[in-house]
Amino acid sequence: MKGKNVKVARADELTEVSMRINGNEYSGNVEPRTLLVYFLRDELNLTGTHVGCDTGHCGACTVIMNSKAVKSCMVLAVRADGSDILSVEGLAEDDKLHPIQEAFTENHGLQCGYCTPGLLMSSLALLQENPDPTEADIRRGIEGNLCRCTGYVNIVKSIRAAAKTSKKGGMEVELR
Repeated sequence: MKGKNVKVARADELTEVSMRINGNEYSGNVEPRTLLVYFLRDELNLTGTHVGCDTGHCGACTVIMNSKAVKSCMVLAVRADGSDILSVEGLAEDDKLHPIQEAFTENHGLQCGYCTPGLLMSSLALLQENPDPTEADIRRGIEGNLCRCTGYVNIVKSIRAAAKTSKKGGMEVELR
């Protein structure tokens, strides 16, 4: 890059980031190498987003960023600057569960619960894009989420039940 002025941030330099998370504005200073999952958990105390593998394989850290499901362990916080993010904490409103949460509860779509936040977010993104998915669509929609407890049967059943709710217009999340 001869002749160009390129500023490369050092690892110990802090960069200010701002983003809207679950309808609230947040900002903070992060090292350029800070992953979004750690910004959410460590800086903002939004611990519903789980850290599973740190390699993008398990999906426990899935959030919705700018209307797309992303694995927050694969996104630098500085890349999320200015983004609109929905984490699992943004689903329930007061004491009322979101329809996707209700469907997972009623259909036993969880066991230990570690993967559940990521599965909820991936499922929500799927249903917002495709409110009437086939079983194959559902399985493709959650293929980036690993669950070591279930056989996925009840997870798929939960998403199918939530899809029935989505046909009635229940998958939108109002960001407060």
